[in-house]
Amino acid sequence: MIETLQIVGTLLGGLGLFLLSVGMMTDGLKQAAGNTLRKVLSDWTSTPFRGVLSGFFMTAIVQSSSAVTVASIGFVNAGLLTMRQTLGIIYGTNVGTTITGWLVAFIGFKFDIQAIALPMIGIGMLLRFTKKEGAVAAFGLALVGFGLFFVGVDVLKNAFEGLVAAFDVSKFTATGLKQVFIFLLLGVVMTILTQSSSASIALIITAAASELVGLYAAAAMVIGANVGTTSTAVLASLGATSNAKRVALAQVLFNVATGIVALIILPVILAAINTASTFFETTTTPGVTLALFHSVFNILGVLLVFPLNDRLATFLESRFRSHDETPTQPKFLDKSIATTPVLAVNAVVLELAALAVKVQSIIDVATANTKPDKNELTANLKIVKSLTASVSQFIASLERKTLSDEVVKQLAVLLRVDQYFLGCINNAENICKRFDLAESKAGDSYASDIKRFNLAITNAVLCPVPDVEDMLPLIQSEHDLAKSKLLFAGAQGEISVENMLEYIELFGEQLRMSQQWLKAKRALSKLRTDTGTVNRLEEPGAKAPTTDSPLLNQPLL
Repeated sequence: MIETLQIVGTLLGGLGLFLLSVGMMTDGLKQAAGNTLRKVLSDWTSTPFRGVLSGFFMTAIVQSSSAVTVASIGFVNAGLLTMRQTLGIIYGTNVGTTITGWLVAFIGFKFDIQAIALPMIGIGMLLRFTKKEGAVAAFGLALVGFGLFFVGVDVLKNAFEGLVAAFDVSKFTATGLKQVFIFLLLGVVMTILTQSSSASIALIITAAASELVGLYAAAAMVIGANVGTTSTAVLASLGATSNAKRVALAQVLFNVATGIVALIILPVILAAINTASTFFETTTTPGVTLALFHSVFNILGVLLVFPLNDRLATFLESRFRSHDETPTQPKFLDKSIATTPVLAVNAVVLELAALAVKVQSIIDVATANTKPDKNELTANLKIVKSLTASVSQFIASLERKTLSDEVVKQLAVLLRVDQYFLGCINNAENICKRFDLAESKAGDSYASDIKRFNLAITNAVLCPVPDVEDMLPLIQSEHDLAKSKLLFAGAQGEISVENMLEYIELFGEQLRMSQQWLKAKRALSKLRTDTGTVNRLEEPGAKAPTTDSPLLNQPLL
């Protein structure tokens, strides 16, 4: 009984080390990459084939296809990648995750674990203590993760060897179709529970190498783990943007299709590996065989799907349209990018740029000097208020301890822009409520001044970014002049005091609205330049809500 408890405890400890190590590697490498991550992705994914390569290398480094897939969803939301570009990454992550099997099969069983892992942990922690923040500290965290990964392999290997010695494990083999499906389902469940295909694959290969499970059973579990890893993308896409949902669906379709093909030809692949081993007069261990099996069927899956990439992309772009049509739903913000600060900044800039289009439409109504459609105005105000609240909530949800000083400053500017927009529409709403006043008769002595000030407000709203600095004092001057003329007309009795005060209040609302709009335009344009924010969604067949943005379109910059 005590021996059984020790074995179970060792298994849990080994699995815990795996999950901890994968999390540390992923978090460390994402933080270490910083802005470089955005540049690499932009440069490496210009074609689907290059996307496959980048997905492969990123997953091979991070050791988590789920993490790369979730990050890719974030890149799409942040406007760094199109959904079509991301398909290549999805294919590449499946091949990249096979590196885990090779690490376990070769390093985990052929080298002294302590000689490799312990120095990694020591050097990594030294870097963490030397540099509390920044890329070096993040790389140190990733290095510790790699070390713990191999420690986990060693712990699990000992635990499985104890199980083999203590129990009859002959029943852990797949001798029929029913048992193959059972082990496949077991692989799916393992990955869903651990939320890490890398941990599941390492666990399966270690169990097979320790002769706890048979080769066919382990191969079926590997296929199941490949399918189960889609659960992370599905969970990440819940409540996410339409493009995020399309990327998640792409991974589900690709992994399930690859899994079906692998299951059908499972005996063929294993027989081919055995034949090749005999031909080249080499001895393949169960671990090496499974690693090779995992690589072969994933590469085969890419070769089968890649020629259909355009058709798949077209199909996906027709999905989740209802989500696109929800006006109060943010187009770039969701939880998948909240853990990567530089992507979060990029996404908020694009979200505010898209929001600017809606804000300007309300401002246009307020400066039109015609009575607006009350129902339409109310609906548009509700949409903009909901979106500004979503932006504020998203920024507030970011994990503060992972933010650099630069990112904090950028987020502060974005919050200010968000509040400028909210102030603009509140002013516009108050202006629209005073349209009855605008229809009243005005004396000749001040009618021209009112018209002149309204024209100044219209010009201010439409002015390009370079002219903002000159426009701010100009509209203040025009406001002061119009106000003084009204005061003079009121003193002369040419206008009632009540109407005079109403007009002065109206002018104040117009001034504040235009000032906040200009400040938002200036701040967001500067931040776009500083961060190099680019919307990669602007391609044929992709929806690009920021194309007509008065803050980010090319003519204004």
